[in-house]
Amino acid sequence: MARIKKNSVHPKRKGAVLIVAMIFVLIFSALAVSMATMSGTNTQLASNQHKVGCALGSAESGLEVERHWLDTVIFPSDTPENKYFNTIIDTMQFNMDANSISNITLKQTGEIIPVTLDSTTGQTFSGQMKISDTNPCILEVISTGGGAQITRTIKVEFYIEPYEHPIFNYGLATKGPLNYTGNPTTNGATEAWEADIYVESASSNTAVSVGGNTNFHGDIMIGNPAADVSFGGDVLIDGDHNQEAIDNHVFIGVEPVDFPEPDTARFTPYATGDVIDDSTDLTGGMTLVNATIEAGTNPTFLQSVIIQGILLIESPNIVTFGKNVDLQGIIVGEGDVAADPVTDRIDFIGNFASGPYPPGIEFDAIRAEEGSSIVAPGFAASFQGNFSTLEGVVALSGVTFSGNVNAMIKGTIINYAEEPMVIEGNATMNFDRSASTKVPAGFDTLRVLTYNPSSYDEI
Repeated sequence: MARIKKNSVHPKRKGAVLIVAMIFVLIFSALAVSMATMSGTNTQLASNQHKVGCALGSAESGLEVERHWLDTVIFPSDTPENKYFNTIIDTMQFNMDANSISNITLKQTGEIIPVTLDSTTGQTFSGQMKISDTNPCILEVISTGGGAQITRTIKVEFYIEPYEHPIFNYGLATKGPLNYTGNPTTNGATEAWEADIYVESASSNTAVSVGGNTNFHGDIMIGNPAADVSFGGDVLIDGDHNQEAIDNHVFIGVEPVDFPEPDTARFTPYATGDVIDDSTDLTGGMTLVNATIEAGTNPTFLQSVIIQGILLIESPNIVTFGKNVDLQGIIVGEGDVAADPVTDRIDFIGNFASGPYPPGIEFDAIRAEEGSSIVAPGFAASFQGNFSTLEGVVALSGVTFSGNVNAMIKGTIINYAEEPMVIEGNATMNFDRSASTKVPAGFDTLRVLTYNPSSYDEI
C-alpha cells in the first residue's frame, strides 16, 4: 500500500527571527543615533545660550560702570551745547583719575577700550558714547560685552538736564538757627513733606527754638550733629505729641544740604524799565515795570508799590517799602551770599503779597523765569506787615518775620546767613509745593546726566 505524505500545517521559516531582530536593531540604532544627535544639539544650544548670557551679562556690567561714572558728571549750565560732549568726557576722565581707576581707558572720542572682566573665560566689555544726532541734550551710551565668539550690545540714553538742588525739598531752609517766638503752625497743603524744615545751625547748638506751642506738619532735619531743639510749650508734629513727636520727626546730624548761590546776573537783561535814583520822587504810589534801583540810592517808598516783571536792586542799597507791596514778578538783589545787613537790606513795613507775572508783551521775555519771588542772596530782609502769599522761592541772607504771617507759600524760604531766621508772633505758613517749579528761576546753575530707562535697547 502506498504511503500518503501529509503537508505540515506550520511549515518552518528559516531565518525569520534573525531578520526581525536585525530590523529592531536598526530601529533602535537609528533612535540611539537620533537621541545622541539631539543630545549633542541640545548641549550645543545650551552652550550657545550660556555664551549669549555671559555676553549680555558682560554688556550689562559695562553699562553699570558707564552709568556709575556718568552719575558723577556735573558741569555749569552756561556750558555751550557744542561743548557738552567734551565736557562730559573730560569730567569723567578727571573723576576716574581722582579715584585711581587704572583698568578703564576712556578716549577723547568717547570710546572705552575693552576691559577684561574674567581672564579665564575671556569676558570683556567695551563702550562708546556720543551726542544724539537729533538732540544735543541727549547722550547715547553703548556697551558691548562678550568674548571672541559671541557679543551682545546694549544702547541707552541719558538726558542732559538742569540739576534739581535738594534744598528745594524743604519749606524752610536756613544756615543759621530757626527761632519762633510765639505759637507757630506749618502745614503741607496736600502732604506733610511739603512743610519739612532743614536747619544747618553749624554755629549754634540750639537749632530750633519755639517760645510757645508747636504745631508742625512736616519733619525737622538738623545738620549739626551736636545741636538740639528747644520747645517752650506743647509739641505737635504730624499727629504725634511731645517726646514722641521729637523722637519721630526731629532728625539730628543728617547729611548736609548744599545752599546753592543763585545766578542773579541772568536777570540783568530784563531790567529795561525806569531807573530809581536820588532824583526820583517817591512820595506817591508807584508801579515799577522791569525797573532798577541804582546802587547807593537807599530809597524809602512812602506809598504802596506794584512791582511788575523784574525789580533789580544794585548793591549797596537799603530799600524800605513804607506801605503795601504787590509783587507781580521777581525782586532781584545783586551781590553774593556774604551780605552785610548794615549796607544791603530790604524792609517791607506794610503788607506783602506776591503773584505771577501780569499779562503784556513787555513780560514775554521773562515769562519763562518761574518759581522764584525774591532772589537776593546779598541782602537781608524783614517783613513787618501782613504776609499773605508767596508765588515762589525767597532766597536772602537774613530773614525776619515780625508781622502777621498767615501765608500760602509755593516755594522754599532760604536763609543763607549764619544769623537766626526769626519768625515772631503766631505765624501760620501753608506750603504748597507739590506742583512747584523743580528748578526755580536763578537756580539753573548746573547740568547733570539723567538715565532714561525706557531707552534701553539690545542691538
